Amino acid sequence: MRIALTGASGIVGGFVLRAAQAGGHQVTCLDRSSGFHLGHAPDLSGHDALIHCAFAHAPGRYRGGEGDDPGGFLRLNRDGTRRLFDAAVRDGTGRIVFLSSRAVHDGYPAGAKLADDLPPRPANLYGQVKADAEAYLAQLPVRGTSIRATGVYGLPGKWRDLFSDYLAGRPVPPRIATEVHGDDLAAAIMLLLDQPAPPGQVNCSDIILDRHDLLAEVQALTGCTHPLPARADSAPLRIQSCDRLLALGWKPGGMARLRATLPHLLC
Repeated sequence: MRIALTGASGIVGGFVLRAAQAGGHQVTCLDRSSGFHLGHAPDLSGHDALIHCAFAHAPGRYRGGEGDDPGGFLRLNRDGTRRLFDAAVRDGTGRIVFLSSRAVHDGYPAGAKLADDLPPRPANLYGQVKADAEAYLAQLPVRGTSIRATGVYGLPGKWRDLFSDYLAGRPVPPRIATEVHGDDLAAAIMLLLDQPAPPGQVNCSDIILDRHDLLAEVQALTGCTHPLPARADSAPLRIQSCDRLLALGWKPGGMARLRATLPHLLC
């Protein structure tokens, strides 16, 4: 399969690029190194699929990633995504997978269960932009799927400051969140490309991770004796159901993959 991949040099895009190449696919990287920017409508002729991972945001921020320029944020991410999808339809690209976010559901009450088919209810501009792109993709004459990913780990930068604070003995506030390894997210995206009739939206999440448990693993690896943070209250956590991906045969790595990855993250 010939795949056009936006954001190939980004965090998720890097995982997807490696997975696609490992699967024997021919990948056209659409990122800054190739001269692509959000807002462009590249020639996608001859491509079987588009995977859209690129996103413009303030460094290190997704929610609140508009910084002090919400207009530019909308122009690049909402309008630029629409232009890209239109180019794919124009050039006969048969499949699109769009990297969305669990942020499309931030407006649901604390503790809500997030099903695959739950309609978007964003609570911030980031979630709204993702929801708008999902809706635009859904009405196009193409086999498209929006994958609503939770927090992604797998690269050293993810928890660098957290690990530094803990190992230095600085206080670490309690927190609990959902996570998925970048390789598992990439595997889900590649799985969706193989489906003759892919679902329109899927959730992608794996583990519920309390900082207490994460740092307990760090403690075991390093021998650090600093006290662990208290456990966070899990009741307000909105947990995604991933029934659609699991039904397709997706098998994320769970805590075993986290433990196998941690030595690399601590380097």
